[in-house]
Amino acid sequence: MLFEVTSFGILIALAGFFWAFAPSLRRDDDRARALITIIPALLGVRYLTWRLTDTVLPVRGDWVELGWVYFVYTMEVLAFVEVCIFLLIMSRANHESGTADIRQREQEAAAQWPSVDVFIPTYNEGLDVLEKTIIGARAMDYPNFKVHVLDDGRREWLRDYCAAKGVGYHVRDDNSHAKAGNLNNGLARTDGELVAIFDADFVPHRSFLRRTAGMFRDPGLGILQTPQHFFNRDPVQMNLLIANDWPDEQRLFFDEMAASRDAWNVSFCCGSCSIIRRQTLDDIGGIPTESITEDILTTLAARRKGWTTRYLNERLSMGLAAESLDAFFVQRARWCQGGIQTLFLPEGPLGRGGMRVLDRILFFPFSWIVQYPVRMMALLVPIVYMLTGLMPLHYTSLDDLIFYQMPVLACYYWTMHWLVRGKYMPILSTAIGVFATFRLLPTVLSSLVRPFGKPFRVTPKGSLNAAGVDWISFACIMVFIGLTALGLVLNSIPAIRPMADREFFPVAAAWAVLNIVILILASLICFDVPRKRKEERFYVNRPVTVRPAGDGDGGSHGGMAVDVSVSGAFVRAPGLTARPGDRITVELPEVGPVPAEVVFPKGGGLALRFAWEDCDDSRRDALIAYLFCGVFSTEPPPDGRRRSLGRNLMQRFLGTATR
Repeated sequence: MLFEVTSFGILIALAGFFWAFAPSLRRDDDRARALITIIPALLGVRYLTWRLTDTVLPVRGDWVELGWVYFVYTMEVLAFVEVCIFLLIMSRANHESGTADIRQREQEAAAQWPSVDVFIPTYNEGLDVLEKTIIGARAMDYPNFKVHVLDDGRREWLRDYCAAKGVGYHVRDDNSHAKAGNLNNGLARTDGELVAIFDADFVPHRSFLRRTAGMFRDPGLGILQTPQHFFNRDPVQMNLLIANDWPDEQRLFFDEMAASRDAWNVSFCCGSCSIIRRQTLDDIGGIPTESITEDILTTLAARRKGWTTRYLNERLSMGLAAESLDAFFVQRARWCQGGIQTLFLPEGPLGRGGMRVLDRILFFPFSWIVQYPVRMMALLVPIVYMLTGLMPLHYTSLDDLIFYQMPVLACYYWTMHWLVRGKYMPILSTAIGVFATFRLLPTVLSSLVRPFGKPFRVTPKGSLNAAGVDWISFACIMVFIGLTALGLVLNSIPAIRPMADREFFPVAAAWAVLNIVILILASLICFDVPRKRKEERFYVNRPVTVRPAGDGDGGSHGGMAVDVSVSGAFVRAPGLTARPGDRITVELPEVGPVPAEVVFPKGGGLALRFAWEDCDDSRRDALIAYLFCGVFSTEPPPDGRRRSLGRNLMQRFLGTATR
């Protein structure tokens, strides 16, 4: 009994700490964050020290066996370094909202409004995407700004649209240096003190400039980044049918990590939804063009000139998340390659002078380089062990694993739960990472060998997108499932089993089964689920007036708009009887009367399609500004959300889920 208590003692102590004491600690207290994050780091050092002294250095054998042992240990060390960098970042948190409040009041009291040029760079996006950004930018509540559309597609229809909406339109003779070159062309044609940048699919809230421009009263501030939120669901949420149960894939970074990076003064520009001081851009010679991720390179170049980048963690815009797997991988591959490119540029973390050692560590693209090889290793270890008998650990026992390894894994999970609750779930989060591994690991390797070998690619958006299947990832996943299952089968037959030490078969089998579950979840992401609606609906719950076509005021009916999109709405209007095809008029607050056609009655209400062909364009513009500029959300209300993530995943696997 004493032996068992000793083996499980650390696990029991950790469980007691995280379940009894940690919940009373405040997540905004840096001392509490430091305490929580130091524990898994210390346990990791303890584990790796034991691994090296007891299970690696004593190993003797042929070069294959030694190579495998040292390879596995090296990957563990790299994984530990990545985790430690993450924990270091997360050991602090900062919130600039209080500073933004003070600066906004100072600016309004002084009535000093720095001039702002709002840039919307575009290449091939359709009007269904661009109109929201242009109308939203034009609707911002700020007295001194101009909107400029920077069109690298040189499209006459967009020129005419911009002229009709009263916004600037700029083109250039070629598309050299892609987005960075396009932005520099805009800089050469404008003179505002500040430059706000919104990608073609991001819509600013009305308050964006009032909340951000005042921050530049700090003379050392060069760049201010705000979070990127989305009005649609990303491919992971859609393909696993967990859109109402799981946050989008970027929430961990924008909601948690970016605020923590700000506390260490290592925030960086993410391109869209940022605002930059023109003097900063003048000092660095404009937007850098050497990398396909011009945003982070702009941060690094500005930092070397003494300018600061801050992060204001407020929801001040909404954008379009990648709508398909193709768009998802185009975007992530560009981020990965661009991050690695900084290692080969003088402005990057390995360049000479101008950066602290801590800055170099926290700007080093370690996660991009390490995370995918580590995930691949985690899939390979049980396969290699079960098929060849090559052990990853020597001179150890099951009790040693419980005493040294299990506390690290358990503590990391509990630490993540405390730090980012609701944005991390071990199996699901790992499955999402594994899904990305098969496509992004080649990008990592090719970027390390030829960092500038691939040109900039625009993320497909809107009407340019189409659902599909990621056959490459799916085929790789099936191969790994097959090899893992084969290893389990072979080692279940005593006469031919490759594993000589039966003590570790339960561990290897458990690891293998867990990998199969993770791979199955990853395989479900490979199939794009068709999207029912071209336009996302916003939950508004606002009173409306409904009139059948041809009726005067006497035929008006009071009602409630439950949800509204640019293309239609669902309204409840007691007393109004209508059939499919009937024409009615819906009067929305702040929008006015909009003609509509009844699509079908549903649940005591009416599903409507707006008849824009019978309406003035100004009404459509008013609806876009009403929906997208800061009041409403596409998130279902709390009473309308599903809270059964496991059940939905199981139904998706069985093919019985409904949407």
